[in-house]
This record gives sequence, C-alpha cells and structure tokens, in this order.
Amino acid sequence: MSGATVIRGGRVITATDDYVADVLLDGGVVRAIGTALEVGPEVARVDAAGLYVLPGGVDTHVHMENVIGPTITCDTFASGTKAAAFGGTTTVVDFALQTEQDSVLGALARAQRSAEAQVNIDYSLHCIVTRVDAQVLADVRHAMRHEGVTSFKMFMAYPGVMMADDAAIFQMLRQVGADGGMVALHAENGTVIDLLIQEALEAGHTSPRYHALTRPAILEGEATHRGIRLAELAQAPIYFVHVSSNQALKHIVQARDEGIPVFAETCPHYLLFDDSVYSTDDFEIAKYVMTPPLRTPDDQKHLWRALRYDDLQVIATDHCPFCMKEGHLGYRLQKQRGKDDFSLIPNGAPGIETRMVSLFDIGVMQGRLSLNRFVQLTSTTPAKLFGLFPKKGTIAVGSDADVVLFDPTATQTIHAHELHSNCDYTLLEGRSLRGKVEKVFLRGELIVDGPTWRGREGMGRFVPRGEVRAF
Repeated sequence: MSGATVIRGGRVITATDDYVADVLLDGGVVRAIGTALEVGPEVARVDAAGLYVLPGGVDTHVHMENVIGPTITCDTFASGTKAAAFGGTTTVVDFALQTEQDSVLGALARAQRSAEAQVNIDYSLHCIVTRVDAQVLADVRHAMRHEGVTSFKMFMAYPGVMMADDAAIFQMLRQVGADGGMVALHAENGTVIDLLIQEALEAGHTSPRYHALTRPAILEGEATHRGIRLAELAQAPIYFVHVSSNQALKHIVQARDEGIPVFAETCPHYLLFDDSVYSTDDFEIAKYVMTPPLRTPDDQKHLWRALRYDDLQVIATDHCPFCMKEGHLGYRLQKQRGKDDFSLIPNGAPGIETRMVSLFDIGVMQGRLSLNRFVQLTSTTPAKLFGLFPKKGTIAVGSDADVVLFDPTATQTIHAHELHSNCDYTLLEGRSLRGKVEKVFLRGELIVDGPTWRGREGMGRFVPRGEVRAF
C-alpha cells in the first residue's frame, strides 16, 4: 500500500467544476481538496502546475480475452488494462459470455477467475445473455443482488451465435429494469444482415469493404427502434452500445423527447473515420472491419450534435482487438482468417489507449466539447449509468483516488509499437494528437509515470456495482 500524496496546484476538471487546487490522496481515496493544503513531510508531493487533474477514465465497453468463434481478442486482461492505464482509464467494464455450457453465474465466475490475477486497474463485468429461461432469470436476479453485476448485454445480431429473440429481450428488460439494472443492446437486424452477406458472397464479393455494404445503417435504425419499443413496453431503461448512424440516433432522440429512459454510447472510431476508408478492395481495410461499420460524414455530424446535447451520454471504446499479421504474439485466426471471405474477418478494432487523447484532440481542441463535457462523457456518466458513481467517475472527497494528470500543451504522434496493447496496429498510426497523459493514480498509487510503468498485475480490484443512477 502506498503512502499519501498531495497533488499541488493543478487545474481540477470534473463534469461540473473547473478550479485550481491541491488534492490529497490518502488511504486509497481523495482525502481533501483545498488551497495550500498543509501536509506532513511523509506525504509525497507532485507539482501539477499547468496540468489538468482529471478523474480516471471509465470505459464501459471493452473485450479482453473475448472468444469469437474459433479465435480470441489479442489483449489479455493484463495487456489490455495496462494499455487502458497509459491512456488515462482506471476502470473498465468487460463482458462475461453466457454459453450453452454454463449459466450466467458460471460465466461471471469464469471471467473473474481469468481477470483477478492479471488486471492492472479496477474492473467490473456485464454479462452477455444469449438465452433466457426461468433459471437464467433467477441467476440474473442473484447476480444483481449478490454479485454486484447490474447490467446485461443482449444481441439483435449474429443469429445462431449470440442473437436473442424479441421475447427474450423483453423478458430481460422487464426483470432487470424492475430490479434497478440496465440491459445494453447491440442493435442490428441480424437475420437480414445474414441474408445480405450470403447474397454478396454468392455474387463473388469477398473483399472487406462488403462488410460495410452488407450492414447498412437502416438495419441499425430498425433494430434500435424495435429495442426502444420493447423497453417502453417493459417500462425499463435501455442502453444502446456503439451507435454509429443517424438512422439509429433519430429513434433515440425521439424516444428521449417522449420521456423514455433511453441511453446510448458512441465510440471514438465513429468520430475519427468515415466510410471513405472502404473505397478499395485492398485487404488492409480489414483493420476497419468493426460492427457496426464506419458511416458517412453526415452521420458523424449528427453524432457530434448528439454528444453536445446529451442525446448520446457516453464515449466508450468497444476495444475489441485482432491482429492484422497472422501469428503475431502467437495469435491465430485473426484478421487474416477472412482473406478470401469478408464474413470470416473477426469484427473489432483496438482503441483503449487512445480514447482520452484522441477525444481531447478532436473534441475539446476543436471546440466540439467543453472540458466538463469531455469528463462527463469519458468518466462521470458511464460511472453513473453502470452503478459505479461516486466511487468512480469524479474527484470528490471520499471518492476513489483515481486521478489522471494531463498535459493539454503536449503533442504526441501515435505509433502501434509504442502502445501497450498486444494488437499490432492502431487506427491512428502516424497521427499527431494534442494532449498527453503524464501520470495516473489508481486508488492513490502511482501506476503511470510518464513513459514508466509502476503498476503491477493483479493490483486491480473487482468493483461491485449498484443501481442505475443517471435518471
């Protein structure tokens, strides 16, 4: 256990505040905030003049060691959470996958066993529910009451693998909502998408760009609308993951205007890139094969508007990394698996280490987001929505001492080989970004010190979560 630390003279930014102060970290929590705090000689001192003092980022959508068909995401809990830390994120919420072989509770126990010896930062879990029956509903209730897991993900895509039917989704919405939790939905019309994929392959279209062409935005919009109406009938809140298009967004905006508790996230890649990357048959564009695919510049415009006006509440990464080079670090059946069939390319991209700095650059520095809104989207609201606040997501007396010192004047150029993920590429290769994470504290302990890693595997803790707090 580390001793106390006082952070001197930094500019403290929360979702609501912006002031210069000293912040005392002691016993794993923020002990005091004030001007010229008096501390003893045993207290470590960190000069934060000219730096932002931010609450540690909260990323509520990541995939470590996520088995997808015959392959697995290339970040372990160790590598992925170390990358998160260097990017200024101190809490992640990953996914435990219910399979045919085990229950909801079995899935959670399996994920925790894998995570607990490896995690470098604090974490929690959603559970992906793929089937619903009386036993599953009983397990879900037990998980919410006794395991600190209050959110569950369901898929409207990937038939025969993870897709749940509308009745199953409705049952989950009704029970989880009544018990104070949240169902998160992956909204795409999976059966129509599968038909479009089959037709494309039969026509000889095998290149990665057909991934985007067979997952049109209108099918994201249709599924989003359907999910909202199921939630309305169930009288339950609902959360949509990785919203990419105005086709989906317009239904979310309408529902929120009607007073329905609908919440949603987007991801940095939908703000940084558009569908122009799919204009070639070159296999290199497999790095942009994620679900949903990248959309149009007009969709981007609507996403930014929604972020400003709170129709989107969270920016998460959907960090789901697969290597471009087959065999990198021993990983097999990665992106190259789909060399001759785009439908076999594992869907997903890395992004956990670059979330905060890329959003600072394209959001704050370009005048699209205020500093307070930046913190709100990347830390405070995700913590509130998923039952982590005020332990996580803010700098306040009594909150966990998860603190990031951020230099807004620094510039860095992003290269995959300098990042800490196991993935062999970054979508931001060679891009110059303004802003840099300088130091990161987890529960008061310094884990990132410039380029130096001071954390250790297994120091992260599982964080039991409470009820939804955002409305």
